[in-house]
Order: sequence, then C-alpha cells, then structure tokens
Amino acid sequence: MKKRGFTLIESLMAIVVFVLAMVALMGFISMSYKAYGYTKEQSIAINEARKGIETMVKEIRQAKQGDNGAYAIEKADDKEFIFYSNIDSDNETERVRYFLGTVSSGTSVKECVSFSRGGSCQVSFSDFLTGTLKSAQVQISVEGDFGAGNEYANVILDGKDLSPFCSSQCSDCAGIWQGTNTFDIRDDAVDNLLQFSISASSRVDPNCNWQEPGHSMKARFELSWTEDIANQNHQFKKGVTKPIGSPPSYPEDQEEITVLSFYVRNAPPIFQYFDTDNQEITILPARLKDTKLMKVYLVINSNPERPPQDFSLESFVQLRNLKTSQVEEIGLPQSQ
Repeated sequence: MKKRGFTLIESLMAIVVFVLAMVALMGFISMSYKAYGYTKEQSIAINEARKGIETMVKEIRQAKQGDNGAYAIEKADDKEFIFYSNIDSDNETERVRYFLGTVSSGTSVKECVSFSRGGSCQVSFSDFLTGTLKSAQVQISVEGDFGAGNEYANVILDGKDLSPFCSSQCSDCAGIWQGTNTFDIRDDAVDNLLQFSISASSRVDPNCNWQEPGHSMKARFELSWTEDIANQNHQFKKGVTKPIGSPPSYPEDQEEITVLSFYVRNAPPIFQYFDTDNQEITILPARLKDTKLMKVYLVINSNPERPPQDFSLESFVQLRNLKTSQVEEIGLPQSQ
C-alpha cells in the first residue's frame, strides 16, 4: 500500500502553525526580558531612594544654626526642605536643600538702536523666570561710531552704572559687535525684571549703516539664566552650599546639586512637619520655628505604566538640636 505524503495545503498549514508558535514564543521571551528589566530597574531605584532617605534623615537630625547666624530651618515646604547641618564632619556648617524638581536654563537676546548724535536706547526683560533663580548673566556688545577715545557708551541696569563700552580698541562703524563684556546680574534678576539703558557720548555721530542706515549706536543684550523649577519632573535632588568669606555667606549660585532618584512620583507631600505634641503643622511660617519632628515620605516607581505598583518609603526624624522638651521616640515607624 502506497504511503501518502502531505498535500500542499497541509504543508502550508503546518508552516503557518509553526510560524505562529514561534511568534508566540518570541513574544513571551520578549515580555519576560522586559519584565525582568523593569523589575531590576525598580529594585535599583528603590535601593537608591532608600540610601538617600537614610542620609537625609541623618543630616536633618543634626540640623543646627548656620555659620552666618541663620536659623536651622530656612524653608519648610511640602516638596522642598532647606536647612543647615554639618554633613561632612568638618568645621563648617553646610546649607542643605532637598527638593523635587528640575534645573532649567534659558537665554533671551534683545537689541536696540539710536539714530541721533550722542543718543540712547533701552531694552527690558521681564517674566523670564518660572522657578527659583540660581544664576544670571548678561553679555553686552555695541556697534557704532566708536573709533576715538571720546566716543564710548555707558550702560545703566536698574539704576546701577556698568563699565563703559568701547572707550578703547573699537572701530568706527565696524559692522560687527565690539566691546563685549559679561556681567553677573543674579541679584538684579531675582525680581523677574531687568531694565537696561545705554547712552552714547556726545561725540558719537549717526553715520553708520550696518543693517540700520544712519545710526549712531547699536547695542545687543544676551541674557542667560538657570533656575530650579520645583515640583516638576520626577527627579528628587540634593543641593549643598558651603559657606565662604568672613563673615560667612552661602551664595546660591555656588550650590552643588546631585540627583538622588529619577523616579519619585509623590502626589502627597515628601515632607511633613510636627510640633512637640506630635501635631502636624500646616501653616508654612509656623513650620520654621515650631518643627521638632519630621516625616519623610517617597513614592518610587520607575514606570507607572507597568506593574508592580508604587513602592513607598517612609521615615520619621527628630531634630535633636531643636528640642524644647524630651520627646519619646518609641514607636515611631522606621524606613520600610
């Protein structure tokens, strides 16, 4: 009796079944690798956050008066806490800031022109900040009839006189920006408003034609800044500022910032504040003087779109140097 082989249709069906089985198998393997990768990433994120909380609790516990005489607590918000503590066991007390947010930077360029002899022009910058200013600089350049020693320009910022421009080494109607100088203007920029006025000396004549026919002077102002945008992103950060000078000060533009966790998902507060009776303090000004106990709470999830769910870390810390009475620490929960 003859043996019958597979028909063409049966062969095609077998191939289709095999391909489908291989696709399903590869999909399963891929999902397994992704799940493993996410679980590992979540584990690393939790361990990093746990270490961050342990360090934070230790530093907060030792909060003390700053070297500049500042009170131990400078700011006590739901997601930002600023205090003073000797965190590296030297002879200096550092300003320490823990916060949820991101550092952003920006630039803005404006120009003005004068068409009269010895004329002036103005520019202003406003509403450029959306967070807390860290640093700000302005680069100023001029172009015009600046070829002689008595041909120069003066810049005024919010009533403050900046150095003369092109009092030397500039050329008449050069057709390029000259006399460039950069100024640190952080203290002037904190109010989110900068007003510049530039005036040419009386010998600067309107005989230049670079882009603007018949002008005496052009000026260019390039503002650049960095700022902290609190409560945005998912980066939990630590900023440390060391004291400098005598008497000591803590320049905010000298703050060194490190990221403790990229995956903090807190909707609830990160920091909660309690008085000597363990009653939560909700009024912001009262937190500065009445806080004796703090709760630190972080919600960690490297990818909220995938299981497992959020992982919570919680710890209580007593500020030892701010005690006004003996408070029992028995029964307070520790880091999970």
